[in-house]
Amino acid sequence: MNKNTMIPQINPTNIIVRMPNWLGDLVMATPILADLRHHFPKAKITAMCQGGLGAIIQKDPHIDEILQFKRPSGWMHRESHGDIIIPLRQGHYDLGILLTNSFSSAWWFWRGEVKNRLGFKGGFRSALLDYPISFHEEFKTQHLVKTYKELIKPLGIPLSKTPPQLYLSNEEIQEAHECLKTFGIKSSDLLIGVNPGAAFGSAKCWLPDRFKKLTEKLLENPSIKIIYFGDKAGSPLVQDICSNFSERVINLAGKTTLRQLMALIQMCHLFLTNDSGPMHIASALGVPLIALFGSTSDVATGPYNGGLVIHKHVPCSPCYRRECPIDFRCMKEISIDEVYESIQKLIK
Repeated sequence: MNKNTMIPQINPTNIIVRMPNWLGDLVMATPILADLRHHFPKAKITAMCQGGLGAIIQKDPHIDEILQFKRPSGWMHRESHGDIIIPLRQGHYDLGILLTNSFSSAWWFWRGEVKNRLGFKGGFRSALLDYPISFHEEFKTQHLVKTYKELIKPLGIPLSKTPPQLYLSNEEIQEAHECLKTFGIKSSDLLIGVNPGAAFGSAKCWLPDRFKKLTEKLLENPSIKIIYFGDKAGSPLVQDICSNFSERVINLAGKTTLRQLMALIQMCHLFLTNDSGPMHIASALGVPLIALFGSTSDVATGPYNGGLVIHKHVPCSPCYRRECPIDFRCMKEISIDEVYESIQKLIK
């Protein structure tokens, strides 16, 4: 199907959206849920999420249900995996939208008897889709949010200005306030959140020693307190950075749920981060941020809702490698002083 081809009019009553598997990508896909709700106000909308990622959109008012699943391992196990196929069949979905590009996701929708399966072409999966859609010729040089939106254009949904957005309850906000109080953080303090890791690999990360030296400089301001965030895998990295600082530097790496992470990021006056899932969380929550880019493209996956991006655009960037095979110039050219001065400007 040509990307400009309109799908024959569909009036679904039961929509399922296979959400992306990466945290940041899932956040960038949230406008799809809002746009579908606006276009099909009476339909039931289910978001299908891998693992515990569904917690991110738990309070999203545009969806009715979250279908969480654990990805099976091994081809034979996938072939017979009932806790994915059976719920899909029982759901009786009459429109299925695949925001993932894998063969397996299309295979599960086909096996699950989801009707009107819509997804991007590629990966030998077009035969499993009722409506295989071509990527826009500029998809590699445009923001991923726009690419997601182009997938649903054939449904008669025009490209919207809907930004990624996340939702927190009043109770979650209050719990975050109480958490900060236990660390001695007052409303008069200037709270900076820092995310020094990234799930994809070290090539996306500014050097740990620079985070440490930057923290030393920031603590010269007695009003500043700093929270370091990270997942369990990144806990050793954060522990190394935070080990010799006073109680004004708080290490919460691996100590929060996703919902708690969201609420605590919302509390920050400023968020410093590599290109990562927490970067997109901060952006979707409207938190002022500074994002450090190296091996990836800020054009494609930068903070969509605004923020200061520092990216040196060296000749080999973006390379999208997990580890730098040469001299890591993309991140080494971002100096401590440049980041510090950028923080000072935003604070003022």
